[in-house]
Amino acid sequence: MSNEHSIERFTVDIPEADLKDLQDRLARARFADQIPGAYGVSTDRVKHLVEYWQHGYDWRAWEARLNAHPQFTTEIDGQTVHFIHARSEREDAFPLVLTHGWPGSVVEFLDVIEPLNAAGFHLVIPSIPGFGFSGPTGEAGWDNQRVARAWAELMARLGYTRYGAAGNDAGSMISPEVGRVDPDHVAGVHVTQVFSFPSGDPAEFEGLAPEDFATLENLNEFMEHKSAFNTLHSQQPQTLAHALTDSPVGLLGWNAQLLDETVDDDFVLTNVAIYWFTATGGSSTRLYYENARAEHPSGPTTVPLALSGASGDFHGIRKFAERDHTDIRAWTVHDQASHYLHHAIPTEITADIAAFFNPLR
Repeated sequence: MSNEHSIERFTVDIPEADLKDLQDRLARARFADQIPGAYGVSTDRVKHLVEYWQHGYDWRAWEARLNAHPQFTTEIDGQTVHFIHARSEREDAFPLVLTHGWPGSVVEFLDVIEPLNAAGFHLVIPSIPGFGFSGPTGEAGWDNQRVARAWAELMARLGYTRYGAAGNDAGSMISPEVGRVDPDHVAGVHVTQVFSFPSGDPAEFEGLAPEDFATLENLNEFMEHKSAFNTLHSQQPQTLAHALTDSPVGLLGWNAQLLDETVDDDFVLTNVAIYWFTATGGSSTRLYYENARAEHPSGPTTVPLALSGASGDFHGIRKFAERDHTDIRAWTVHDQASHYLHHAIPTEITADIAAFFNPLR
């Protein structure tokens, strides 16, 4: 194997000095004032999380949990790519590449690794370039399509000639692109959201079910009150990066807007801590900037696709999704509020993934 295709073992081992520096910064935190009203992530919530980060949270325990699975790095297209590679003991195991989103990380999938391995799936779980242990991106252009091409190269480099792609959040956008760029090898795509929106034609709304209109209302609420981060990430990510890189409390307050009370404090802090220790709070937001300027692919995807969504989170509307994906095989909506279903309901998501991919092996 040539050096440019080398794959190196990786272990998470944050220096003790970095842990002490974090605690020193948390102890010196200057919290924002607060007045009544829905102004964003509250100071009370940030104070609660900082208190736990200082006095209850155990990074080393989560570090050990990450290191319980084989991890590696390799260079693809000039960028370091970190990934977990958890192989099943079953001889007939089928490979899947799982992609996280923002402000998540590979931690999103820790709860499904053992169940999916037991169900007969090899798992490749990369950190998106610019995120976590893949480190900051070193050049412009890392949009969803480029990430998808990197994943196709990664799976080929690992010797997988037929595989599936699955993901959440940004991973629900990247995974269909993996199927688009590598259709000869991708058997299917499983996502938790389908980002297909109304085109503006009033006729599109004819025949929608009540639950579809509820989903649209959920989307409208999000766009009107919680989407400011998307605009800033897409326009001036570097302006924000200075604060996210210098202040763990600032990073926590910003990322916590999409790590809300539907997930536990340990999940919140482990994801935030990974961004902090790897100094990728700023670089991760560049994905939005790159996507806002990318040339969007024309035409629908053609590989089989399945959705497992949450009723309390925007997951998509099938009628609109069928415009962008020609072969939707399953559309399951769970009675859940969480944006992170692989963490919230790992048993159900494992069953959904197995039911979708088993006939495609």
